[in-house]
Amino acid sequence: MKYSNTLEFAKEQDRKDPLKKFRKKFLFPKHNGREALYFTGNSLGLQPAGVLKNLKTELDDWARYAVEGHFDAKNPWYSYHEMFAKPLAKLMGAKPAEVVAMNQLTVNLHLMMVSFYRPTPSRYKILCESNAFPSDQYALQTQAQVHGFNAKDALIEIAPRKGENLVRKEDILKAIEDNANELALVIIGGVNYLTGQVIDMPGIVEAGHKAGAYVGYDLAHAAGNIELKLHDWNVDFAVWCTYKYLNSGPGAVAGAFIHEKHIKNTKLPRFGGWWGYDKDTRFLMKHDFVPMQTAEGWQLSNAPVLSMAAHKAALDVFMEAGGMAPLRKKSLLLTGYLEYIVAGWNTKLKGRKIKLEIITPQNSAERGCQLSIIAHGMGRDFYNTLTKNGVFCDWRNPNVIRFAPVPLYNSFEDVWRLGQAVEKILKISN
Repeated sequence: MKYSNTLEFAKEQDRKDPLKKFRKKFLFPKHNGREALYFTGNSLGLQPAGVLKNLKTELDDWARYAVEGHFDAKNPWYSYHEMFAKPLAKLMGAKPAEVVAMNQLTVNLHLMMVSFYRPTPSRYKILCESNAFPSDQYALQTQAQVHGFNAKDALIEIAPRKGENLVRKEDILKAIEDNANELALVIIGGVNYLTGQVIDMPGIVEAGHKAGAYVGYDLAHAAGNIELKLHDWNVDFAVWCTYKYLNSGPGAVAGAFIHEKHIKNTKLPRFGGWWGYDKDTRFLMKHDFVPMQTAEGWQLSNAPVLSMAAHKAALDVFMEAGGMAPLRKKSLLLTGYLEYIVAGWNTKLKGRKIKLEIITPQNSAERGCQLSIIAHGMGRDFYNTLTKNGVFCDWRNPNVIRFAPVPLYNSFEDVWRLGQAVEKILKISN
């Protein structure tokens, strides 16, 4: 697409956008009486307009039926989580039996590692990215320690090369090959939270399995952002949160994927809980744990219905939009437009001691809908000024600003208005 930094161009693209109606299905914060420029869906997605109705339904049923709501509610609470299998399977590229909505992301990561991190004295190492999200880092460190290993020895952390911002695929593959005899697990973010880089998930799965290791992914920044094919890629397991691109609310219920080849293996170690027990005999209250032979077999507790009511409102929007394929198509164009706008800022900044450097991959296939920008020569005051001007974005120390133009609710006009706001702040307007 040939872009143009004009309001007319942006409005024309929005008029032609087949997804434009979905913007009205979300609630925007206000700034000076109008919708703020919200580019923080990579941190917390906007509230779907249907959340309040869904919550009211469950609250009314709680008031009307009390405990009998487990079976008599409009959406019976006993089986509430089951309604998410098909939509999550569609978004994750999985079979319905391979996915489950449960817990929170880091809880699910720990539960998956109970099953898929089975270290021995000779094969105990975990390969991960050096700049993984801290919660992942803590989970990996403590899992290694629980098994009696020194975390500094057990973790193989892959970092960008000196002077670079992105991890090279060949460096990941070489690290897997070099440590093949000691490697127990590969666990990497499918989309890096800081840079927005999409890694070659199927390629890493192939290499990890060749080395004799399990391979799993943290999809916190991938779920609802890029197209996934977890089953076809032969991923062993994956975990994700739902409050970012999946728009399910702060601290919302998370999800997990376990490949079909593992879900019926009742000998695979796991932690037990009554909601993972065979549902046909769950209430017989038998002594020994008998897990369901689906991803549900990793559940511990009954469904958090109020959180899941918000999750349902969000997933309904994704299903109405047709899943990830149409969203990804718009995402490529919208993020490309932001990239074009940023290039214009730098052209106008020539000769000054400040620069906005995009550290997200230039290749659109290697990024989602996030652009991470190093604000050279500028401190946090620049970000604070953006916020004061009604621009919601995200700051990461020491000088990275993350913008996420989300295709479900962001528009081309949003991106154009962002450009105008930045130019005004930096005093580079024509």
